[in-house]
Amino acid sequence: MLPHVDFYQLKDENTLNAACLVLEHAYLNKQRVFVLAQDKSQAEALDELLWNFKPEAFIPHHLQGEGPTPPPPIQIGFGPAPSGFNEILLNLSETIPEFFSRFKKIIEFVANDEKAKEISREHYRDYRAKGCALKFIE
Repeated sequence: MLPHVDFYQLKDENTLNAACLVLEHAYLNKQRVFVLAQDKSQAEALDELLWNFKPEAFIPHHLQGEGPTPPPPIQIGFGPAPSGFNEILLNLSETIPEFFSRFKKIIEFVANDEKAKEISREHYRDYRAKGCALKFIE
């Protein structure tokens, strides 16, 4: 069965701040998330932001290839999806990964700039062509 894909329209939110909110919600709902970052720099920036996101909260996470075994419920990487993660994919990458179909749900952000909107349009068309259920959330 193909994943359901939610596209979230961001107004003025920073993509990484929006990612923290989604990851906090997923963690509180006991969901496992693999975050596919665009590159190592973005992965490390999100990792650092999660440590300081809400001082009163703790969101267990780590960078792919680091941390304890078994891994916490949120893993951030920029390469292939690790084993054991097939529930939610938060795709921050400019491409749709080949392994997208192993996830039950995919979350994509539509940032408020023209380049990001065009990438999101391409992703929307590609997911639709592959037969995924799509939802746009404002």
